[in-house]
Amino acid sequence: MMLRKIGTKYFLCYNLYSEGEKKMIQFLIGLGIVIFLIIIYVMATYNGLISLRNRVKDQWAQVDVQLKKRASLIPNLVETVKGYVTHEKSTFEEVIVARNKVTTAVTPEAEMDANNMLTNTLSKLFALSEAYPDLKANQNFLSLQADLADIEDKIAYARQFYNDSVYSYNNKIEMFPSNFISSMFKFKQSKFFEVNEEDSKNP
Repeated sequence: MMLRKIGTKYFLCYNLYSEGEKKMIQFLIGLGIVIFLIIIYVMATYNGLISLRNRVKDQWAQVDVQLKKRASLIPNLVETVKGYVTHEKSTFEEVIVARNKVTTAVTPEAEMDANNMLTNTLSKLFALSEAYPDLKANQNFLSLQADLADIEDKIAYARQFYNDSVYSYNNKIEMFPSNFISSMFKFKQSKFFEVNEEDSKNP
């Protein structure tokens, strides 16, 4: 009943205006609706970008856990290999340097680069073991090798989910018309976690 009274009152007031004023009112109402819809779209797109960015961060956290676990095994692995291989000091140093870069990296991009460096140096370390049957038979070495292989599988699994999240997020940033919103609020694309597949198979 109240709405009916308000509507009747508005209609009577509206008829008091001239045709030019009515057109202006219609224009302003239409403009207000358009502005309202634009605001709703901007809010929805912005919140969608925030949600996708947070998903990328969450998935990277899962990757980071596994990278740190792998790095924690390296000192013991190096010491085990050193017991059998005494003349490859440069290789040991490269592994330790790469391992330290993984543990001290402060950005995902830096940690990705450090991880690929570590993977490469580990491949050299495991290549050395091929020439030392006693090392290959060492139980501690075998255990560490198995642990590393298990972690590598978990890294690959987490990396897949991370890259899927990055793909969705980057697409949202680039695609029209959400690219206007991402540019306005300075959303930046995330980096895919790419690895050398041949090196990653060594453990």
